[in-house]
Amino acid sequence: MRAPDRLLRLPDVERLTGLRRSAIYEQMQRGVFPRSVKAGKRAATWSETAVQAWIADRIDGRMA
Repeated sequence: MRAPDRLLRLPDVERLTGLRRSAIYEQMQRGVFPRSVKAGKRAATWSETAVQAWIADRIDGRMA
């Protein structure tokens, strides 16, 4: 059985990626950053696996 994916809040995503809120949402709009997942009325979260994959792609130069 696979371990459940951890959901990250915006400050965690900012810390991991080095991006600010506006850049994260802009890249989501362009379809180059993982979409957020609603965790409540006013709470957005991101899949840790998806964010880590995005980071790995950047490091590998696939999405430069």
